[in-house]
Formats: sequence, C-alpha cells, structure tokens
Amino acid sequence: MLELLRIRDLALIEDAELEFSKGLNVLTGETGAGKSFILRAIDFLTGERMGAEMVRPGKEKAVVEALFARPEGDLVIRRELSAETGRSRLFLDDRLGSQEAVLELRPSLVLHTSQHGQQKLLQPAYQARILDGFLPEQSLLAEREEALSELRRILERRRELTARTEELARQRDFLEFQRAEIEKVDPLPGEEEELLARKEGARDRERADKALAEALDILGSDSPLIEGVAALARDMEAVSALLPEFEEERLAVEDFRLRLQALANRLRRAEAEDGGSVDLDALESRLFEISRLKRKLNKSLEQILALKDEIVENLNFLDSCGLDLKRLDKEEAAAATRLGQALARLNAARRAAGERLCRALEDELRGLGFSEHARVEYAFEPSEPYPGLIEDRARLLWVPNPGQPPRPLDKIASGGELSRFLLAVTSLKSSEELPTLIFDEVDAGIGGHTLNKVGDKLKALAGRQQMLLITHWPQLASLAERHFLVSKEVEDGATYTRCRRLDQAEIAAELTRMAGGGAPGASGASPHS
Repeated sequence: MLELLRIRDLALIEDAELEFSKGLNVLTGETGAGKSFILRAIDFLTGERMGAEMVRPGKEKAVVEALFARPEGDLVIRRELSAETGRSRLFLDDRLGSQEAVLELRPSLVLHTSQHGQQKLLQPAYQARILDGFLPEQSLLAEREEALSELRRILERRRELTARTEELARQRDFLEFQRAEIEKVDPLPGEEEELLARKEGARDRERADKALAEALDILGSDSPLIEGVAALARDMEAVSALLPEFEEERLAVEDFRLRLQALANRLRRAEAEDGGSVDLDALESRLFEISRLKRKLNKSLEQILALKDEIVENLNFLDSCGLDLKRLDKEEAAAATRLGQALARLNAARRAAGERLCRALEDELRGLGFSEHARVEYAFEPSEPYPGLIEDRARLLWVPNPGQPPRPLDKIASGGELSRFLLAVTSLKSSEELPTLIFDEVDAGIGGHTLNKVGDKLKALAGRQQMLLITHWPQLASLAERHFLVSKEVEDGATYTRCRRLDQAEIAAELTRMAGGGAPGASGASPHS
C-alpha cells in the first residue's frame, strides 16, 4: 500500500505531500490542473523515464519519495532527476538502487491503468499477453521461450556457418594459390632477421681479414719496422753499457720490441683461425626469395606467417564444415522436437485458460452493467514460429448482443465499453499480488446507471486493495475514503500545481462543483471538465 507520497520541484509542483488511506483515494480538479502529474510522479518513482525538462524551472533537481507498506516490511523509494544532465538516481531504503531493481518490484507495488490502456486493449498482442498472464503454469512460457531461443541460436549458427562456407568456397582457388606460394619459400619465424644478421657478420669478418692482412704486412718477420726496432734494441744495449743513465730507455725499447713481436704472433694466429665460411651468395639468394614473397603478397614476414596459419585454418574448415552442418542438423531436429512438445502443452493450456478467463470476464462485465447475454471469446489463430510447428495466437472477441457473430473489440466496442472491459481485466489481473490500483479517468465515456455499476465495482475493488482514482464524476468521487483536490494557482507571476486533502465541508463543495452546481453526487450529472 502507498502510504505517503512527496513530490518536490517536478513540473509545476513545488512541494506536495499526500498521505493516502486504505481503500479508495480520489483526486479531482479542473482539467489541466495537473492531476496526471501526480500519477506520472509515481510512474517515475517506479521505473519510468522522465526528461530533464520536467524539473521545475530554476531548480537543480526534482525529487519524488514514497513510503510503501508491505507485509514483508516498509519500503522507502526516492528518485532524483537532475535538471542539468537529465540523469536520475534511485534509492531503495536510502541505499543506491537501479532502475531494473525497481521495475522488478513494480508489479507488487502499483498497477496503473489509464485511457492509454484502452488502446492497448485493442491490440491483439496485448490481448494475447493478458491470456498468458492467466496461465496457471507460467513455466510453460519459459519452456517455449527457452526452446525457441535454442532453436534460433542453432539456426543463426547454421546461417553463419553456411555464409562463411560459401565465402571461403569462392576464395578457395586463391587461398590455395597463396598457400602454394608461401610453401615454395617456406619462411620461418624470425628467419629474415637472422639472415640479415649473418650477412652483416660475414661482411664484418671480411673487413677484419683485410685489416689483419694489412697489419701483418707491416709487422711481418722481414718487416722494416720489426728489423728497425730490433736494431734499435741492440744499439741501446751498447749505449746503456757505456752510459748507464740510458738503462731505463734501453728497457723501454726492449719492451716495445717484445710487444711488437707478441702482436705479430697474435695477428698471425687470428689470420690462421677459421671464422666460419659464409656463403654470401646463398644468403643473398634466400633474402631475395623472402623479399620477392613479401612483395607478391604485399605483407611483412610476420603477416605472411599469420596468413599461412589462417589459410590452413580456413581450408581445414572447408574440409570439415560438412560434419559441422550434419551435427547442426541433429541439434536442430532435437530443438524442434522440444519446441513442438512445449508448444503442444502451451496451446492446450492457453485454450483451457482462455475458457476460464472468458467466463470470469463475463461475470465481471455483467457486474459492470453489460447484458447478461454478452459473451467473450478467445479465438486462436495458428502461427509458425518454426516450419511445421503451430503456436496458437490468441485474440479477444466478444458478442455484445445475442445473434451476432463474435467480432474483435476494435470493430464494435465504444469508449465506455472499453473502459469497463479494462476495469474488468484489471480486476482479474490484480487479484493475487494486490498492488495499489491506479485508475486515470478509466471511467471516460460512461454515465448514468452504468456509472453506478462502475462505482460499485471500484468500491468493491477498493475494499480488497488500495486504489487511487482520477475522475471527473461526482458519483465516483463521493465513494472515496479520502479526497484530494488538485488545483493550479498563479502567485507573483509563477504557476503552481497544488494538491491537498479535503475535509468534509470542502468535499461537499467540490462534489457540487463537479456536478455543475447541482446537488452533490446527483445521479446522471455530467462532469465539469
């Protein structure tokens, strides 16, 4: 039950607080006063979207809060709408929540029925959903959806497999040509970098060998340099023997001679060492093959190797797709069997539920002023969700008078009849979870004795569960346990929508206004709108 609703800075509402009672709560007021904004605030609070333009001009945000009393405990919902971003934040018991979470809660909180619902009632798809809502085993719908989803998944997989197969089949000759070109060269990962490194190493060795030869020419055994240093050493030995002060210089010359000799020996050994013969011509030839393959395929070596793997994978896929298609054939047949079984159970359940629902609707409609001869029927038209499998699609038909054939609602129902039809359906739909019922001028198009019948039905429903009703009829407003007046006022150049609870004297005055100035609640009076 909705106990308390507070709205701040939403549209023309600056600050409104409504404390509802059990039973029937009525909202009345002149047309355009803003009654529907109250209900839109409830819709927004329970998951519907709302644009930033709904925030009152000059305010940063709009806030809607409500207290719901439930058997499992009270629930406080608050939702804020930013004027700057248009984004909203939702809180469940002061904890940040999601729109999805409150939408899951909504069926147990409110059931909003408006004039828009009359138009939905004319749609065959909505009529079918009404019937499905009355199935005793809702799991049948889940079985059907699960089997159909599985079948669709298989068919989509087959479509993808077939499309890929056809595309690769068209490319097969080209793929095999590319594979042959790659296999002729048969490059290895990192091979090009390795060959280039070996080529550069061979060139470095050539340069080193040339330098060794030139150094040995200078330091050879018959080299003038070696002979000259040896002669200098002999001369310095004689000099130091006669002039001891040159002993240090003699030692330096001898050391230099020995170093030159050692260097010459190392150069000869280096020259004699085999650095590994490298066939530069073979290297160049292999690099040319790889370069030509890269130019032909217009790809780098890494891309060519990846292409090779992709080609092998695609050609293997072409060779094995026949087996995959056969496997999908078996899966499709099994899924189709499961769907057929689910549809058979669902079709039988729909027909049985349709019979029960039609009888229940007829009882409700008779209580709303329809003839006792009025009949409601569900017609079932076959559809094929999968070739060869039949699913019954339900459409609501009715016979308002004896002797007439059943016809769709949109062909013969008036606005007033649709209002009562919607009330009857709502009465049956809400019998389990007992959410707060919200009726927004669902009494449009009816009057007189029929209006009294509708009033009796609304009163009976309100005895079972809380109801919020927007109406222009004094006959209905007079039945309320609590009456709220919605009015539009202008103060200091600004417009405000205000909502307040009426006391007994104010209720009498409002009912008189609604009756056009006649006796309050006078039967048959036209609404003032």
